[in-house]
Amino acid sequence: MNLCAARKKIDIYIRLTRLDKPIGILLLLWPTLWALLIAGNGKPDWFVVLIFIVGTVLMRSAGCVMNDIADHKFDGYVERTQYRPLPNKEASKKEAYALAAVLSLVAFGLVNLLNLLTVELSVPALFLAITYPLTKRFFAMPQAYLGIAFGFGIPMAFAAIENNVPAVAWLLLLANVFWAVAYDTEYAMVDRDDDLKIGIRSSAITFGRYDVAAVMICYAAVLLLLGLAGKHLGMGLYYYAGLLLAACVAVYHYSMIRKRDRKNCFKAFLGNNWFGFSVFTGMLLDYLGKIT
Repeated sequence: MNLCAARKKIDIYIRLTRLDKPIGILLLLWPTLWALLIAGNGKPDWFVVLIFIVGTVLMRSAGCVMNDIADHKFDGYVERTQYRPLPNKEASKKEAYALAAVLSLVAFGLVNLLNLLTVELSVPALFLAITYPLTKRFFAMPQAYLGIAFGFGIPMAFAAIENNVPAVAWLLLLANVFWAVAYDTEYAMVDRDDDLKIGIRSSAITFGRYDVAAVMICYAAVLLLLGLAGKHLGMGLYYYAGLLLAACVAVYHYSMIRKRDRKNCFKAFLGNNWFGFSVFTGMLLDYLGKIT
């Protein structure tokens, strides 16, 4: 393979793993960082943090490949996905399976540097990542399943640092489920017409004309659950200021999605990075205030 062909193949793999679109990594990473910060009482082991950051990138990339394998027969009929490598025949299913396997094995190798409980929790985490794409065939709310899959780094983070999964970890996981339903419904609102034609399930279809209201209720639930977690942890003013800033982000999203314009719905989805960042920043500043 010459240099030009190698570069083209690398570009194909980058698009297949969505490394050119890091929003998914960030949405997966923020709740994991929340959990690492809380489990480490504001001072998590940086080696553990590094493992989780790299592992997040690897598993999100593997998840994207698995999703494209599962959806390769449908993606060609959806405006937003028709030029992905598999429906566009730039990569074969055999290549995709191999790529997903390599990424998953490397991620599992990293997890094995941590304690046994974290390794054990990585098994259901992998199962969730593999099976999520299939839920779009039969489950009316696949976004909720995605929330569990995307949030499973939370109990793993507590396990890695505390060798235990306390009740607050599951509270954070539930908050992440509501967050995922909110942001992925915004995403699904972009594809709703295409999904209806090809028979794919989504929360945007399930909620129907109540989609905007459902998104805002989910944002409210996230903030309520994070508020309860903060009360349980004895968090201070900075933490709640972060939640208030996240609430402002959610209100701004309402202004973008209320008319259901596709481009604005997609922009709202992308803007969830700032929601996660706001919560993390408030949390970090609160812990820094306590440390100093």
